[in-house]
Formats: sequence, structure tokens, C-alpha cells
Amino acid sequence: MKNGALAAVRGLAMALLALPVSLVLFVLSIVFFAVTFPVGIVLFPLVTYLVRGYANARRRLAHEWFGVEIKEPYKPRPKFRGGFRGILQRYRWAVADPATWRDVLWLFVDATVGFVLGIIAFALPMYGPYGWVLAAGVWKPIYESGGGDWYTFVHVVSQNSADNAALLGFVYAAIGIWLAPRLMRASSVVTKGLLAPTRERELELRVAHLTESRSDALDTQAAELRRIERDLHDGAQARLVAMGMSLGTIEALMDRDPEKARRLLAEARESSSKALTELRDLVRGIHPPVLAERGLGDAVRALAMASPLRTEVTVELPGRLEAPVESAAYFAVSEVLTNAAKHSGAQRVWIDIRHEDDRLRIVITDDGRGGADASHGTGLRGIERRLGTFDGVLALSSPVGGPTMVTMELPCVLTSPRR
Repeated sequence: MKNGALAAVRGLAMALLALPVSLVLFVLSIVFFAVTFPVGIVLFPLVTYLVRGYANARRRLAHEWFGVEIKEPYKPRPKFRGGFRGILQRYRWAVADPATWRDVLWLFVDATVGFVLGIIAFALPMYGPYGWVLAAGVWKPIYESGGGDWYTFVHVVSQNSADNAALLGFVYAAIGIWLAPRLMRASSVVTKGLLAPTRERELELRVAHLTESRSDALDTQAAELRRIERDLHDGAQARLVAMGMSLGTIEALMDRDPEKARRLLAEARESSSKALTELRDLVRGIHPPVLAERGLGDAVRALAMASPLRTEVTVELPGRLEAPVESAAYFAVSEVLTNAAKHSGAQRVWIDIRHEDDRLRIVITDDGRGGADASHGTGLRGIERRLGTFDGVLALSSPVGGPTMVTMELPCVLTSPRR
């Protein structure tokens, strides 16, 4: 009942948007395109900006209110020149994009079909209480002033007929509460049919996404190689060079100063042990042995044990993932845990890992202060790039005051557990 009443109110909001805003923008688009030179060439691109901003707002409402996701279909905005040539470029860009004309068509459909669906979604459940109001005694002054009111097919001229109107009102209210969410979802589906990318545009967006993901993957790989080179140069390599120099000195001191040679041998042994430890840590940073041997679940549990925060891990993976996907997910979780420990002020973290509908879903929640923003810093952006290589996505919810929830999804299939 609550969802139905909410859908009815949202239907009214959509109707109030559809009739004035959609209709005005539709008229302006047609008029300024028809006028052409010189007013239309200047104003049509400006109206197109307004239409796209309004359409994007309606896309967000369709997703947030009615669960219908609508992607943007627009071609990238080029860099325009200044002066009159830039004005012509803007006009050609607006006119040549097929999404512009789909938006204009949607404005007309929204101002008609969308308005009607929104009004029905609101009016039908709201019409029911009017029958109850009549039965409460309002029918009497209406009858005395004008001969009674009609409640659909019930002529209310007495308390008995008012009671019948109240019973019919329950029917209208029940049907309206049931029908309102479905009408508004149908309106959103109609909106999606016009505002979503066409199949050709979907393919173009897909190619652009794959190109960007490939570039990000190459950049990530290059950065990882630079990190390995830096760690080797600053750590194990430096120790091995120093150890080689010490051995040369020891060789020269064996006969002249055996005691000093023994001290240098002890230092060389300690340096070799530290170099070995650093090499092992470097190898674990490239691909942890626990991840290769026992899979993502146990590897994340190992991260949780090493974390300074109290971390609870829930894993539902009946099989193993492909090694590249496991590695990407592992390092993404590691980065989020590190960020939580450093910046969130959290005490506890909950990690939920499961596989549903051929997608790996990881949800990491902490009880910190919140206020995280993916646009600030490079940590979450780096995770997005890492996941984007596998068509994965990252969603962040972090209101001020907390909690912070990071959700990661990667399309993948499970294989049988490795032995």
C-alpha cells in the first residue's frame, strides 16, 4: 500500500513536469529549428542543452523512482571554435545527432502519454477517499444546493447512496494502489524506448568503453611494472649490490683482519635475509600465494586478519573464478580496506562476497565517518579502472556520518574448485 501511494504521488509529480516543461521544450525545439537563420542557428543548440539536461534528470528519476535504468545516448561534445564558425559547429552538432530528435519526439510523447499515465496513477487511488468524504456527511450540503452529486454511476442523494459511494471508493482505492506503480513503470518503459541508446549507438558506446578499458589496462600494467622496478631498485637490488661489495671487502680482509671479516660476513648474511624477505613480499604483491592456492575467499580472509580493523568476511563462492578476475577483485578489496583503515575512522568492516547471475558481487561496509568521494583522490578511481578492464563497475554510498558502502560487480563465471 505504501509503494502504491508513493507511486501515485510521484505520478502527479511526473504529470506536473510532463505537461508544462516537456510541452514548452517541445514547442521551443520545433520553433527554433524551423526558424533556422539567424535566430534558430543560435538558439536551437541552447534549447538542445536544456532538453538534454531535462532528459538526463528524467533518466535519473526513472531509475531512482521506478527501477528503469536508461543510459545516455549522446555523442561526445567536440571542442568548438570561437565566433560565428563555432556557432555553426554547435548547430551542426545538435542537428546531426540522432539522439536530439529522439529527445524531441520523447518530449511530445511525455507531454501526452506521460501526462495521462501520471494523472491516472494519481487520480485513481485519490478518487477513492472522495467516496468516503461523501459518506461522512458532505453529500447533504451538495444535495441541498444542487440536487446531489454523481460518484461514477452512483447518484448520491441519500445516506444510503453515500454509503454505496464509500464502498465503491474502497474499490477505486484498492485498484488505484495496485495499478499506480505499474502505470508509472509503464511510463518509464515508454521513456526508455525513446531516451535509451539505439542498438547502433549501444555498439558505438561499447566500442568506446572497450577502447578506454584497454587504455586503462595498459596504463595500469605500465604503472605496476614501474612499481616493481622501483621496489627492486630501492630494495632487494640495493641490498644485493651492497652485499657484493661487502663480500669483496671480506675477501681482502680474510688474511689481514679475520675478526672484521667475520663481522662483515654477519652483516652480509643479514642483508641476504632481508633481500630474500623483500623479494618474497614483492612476489606476494604481484600475486599472493594464498590467492593462487586457495582462492579469493581465503585470500580476503587473510587480508581481514592482517587489517587493523575488526573485519567480518562472508563468502558464498561454490567454485573458483578465473585467475585474472580473482586478482583484480583481491587487489580491489585490499585497496578499499587500506583506505578504510587510513581515512574512514572506522572500527569495524563487513565484507560480503557472493556470485549471483554470472556476476561476482562484493560489498564492503564500514562504520566510519563517511563522506568519501570517488572524485577526490586516486584510490577509488584506480579501483574503477582495474574493474573496468573486466567490464566491472564500482558504486559508492558514503553519506556524511557514515556508514560507507562500496559495491563492486564483475561479470564472470565460476569454474569447479581447483585442486
